[in-house]
Amino acid sequence: MDNCEDLIPEYLNFIKGVVDSEDLPLNISREMLQQNKILKVIRKNLVKKCLDLFEELAEDKDGYKKFYEQFSKNLKLGIHEDSQNRSKLADLLRYHTSASGDEACSLKDYVSRMKENQKHIYYITGESKDQVSHSAFVERVKKRGFEVVYMTEPIDEYVVQQLKEYDGKPLVSVTKEGLELPEDEEEKKKREEDKAKFEGLCKVMKSILDSKVEKVVVSNRLVESPCCIVTSQYGWTANMERIMKAQALRDTSTMGYMAAKKHLEINPDHPIIDNLRQKAEADKNDKAVKDLVILLFETALLSSGFTLDEPQVHASRIYRMIKLGLGIDEEEAMLTEEAPAGDAPAAEAGDAEDASRMEEVD
Repeated sequence: MDNCEDLIPEYLNFIKGVVDSEDLPLNISREMLQQNKILKVIRKNLVKKCLDLFEELAEDKDGYKKFYEQFSKNLKLGIHEDSQNRSKLADLLRYHTSASGDEACSLKDYVSRMKENQKHIYYITGESKDQVSHSAFVERVKKRGFEVVYMTEPIDEYVVQQLKEYDGKPLVSVTKEGLELPEDEEEKKKREEDKAKFEGLCKVMKSILDSKVEKVVVSNRLVESPCCIVTSQYGWTANMERIMKAQALRDTSTMGYMAAKKHLEINPDHPIIDNLRQKAEADKNDKAVKDLVILLFETALLSSGFTLDEPQVHASRIYRMIKLGLGIDEEEAMLTEEAPAGDAPAAEAGDAEDASRMEEVD
């Protein structure tokens, strides 16, 4: 019975102790004992005792910080596995947010700081705090004064799949479609005008990108970035796709339909997008428009946390843009590269003439 899994759940496997019980019958086989109902009661009490102990620890901020650094993954695994104690475990979670500074805070603290018109808890998942805090997805949310929770561990992706809400407030990812921010009438009117104004460009971009994206829409989450890639409401995030691709035993045959469905969102207030709209309206079949759209899409993929299928093709596009920026004509560059090969036959012909003259002299 030293390692009996019925006594304590897997996420509390770091707990060590002795259980003394007068109720367990000892004159029966181990198989019968493991199916005894009393074990379920013991398990329930052990989990309750552990959670009570964690809550006591949480009152000491410095002591709990050390504990959380060591065993945060166990608590998050509990959120994923233990549906009965999910709300208690959610109180024990600590995250960095856009308003918490260097200290991590609880979801309870987040809710206490929420604005009156805020209905959702906004969060973003990624590799590191620096990456997610500078992400294009949080620009508008932060500008409006709403706090964003930074989730930077792979297991957080599994946590938010189970923890749909906290204290009656739904958890909403800022990297997925359908992000709704509180708006006044003026902002709603502007958004409708932008949709109508950029409808033609959205169609052109969708026809160029074709199956690479599901749709192209005007964004309400961007401030400084020209565009970003968001995923569908119930699909994988870019971070989840990265985690799944890193699995040692992943099944490549399922990655095709399990991969995130990509939606391209454009920023109507960005000069790049406005100039692109003018170019597209002037000539839809302009080769420059096609190149710029693909370059914007691939750059948005990288900045949104995705990986490129053909990085070399993207690199060659960047090099071509650098040449244009430096004023290097591609045709001139081609001629320069071909020149040494073209001079060789002429040199050989000259040598032959010299040799024939020498023969005449002889």
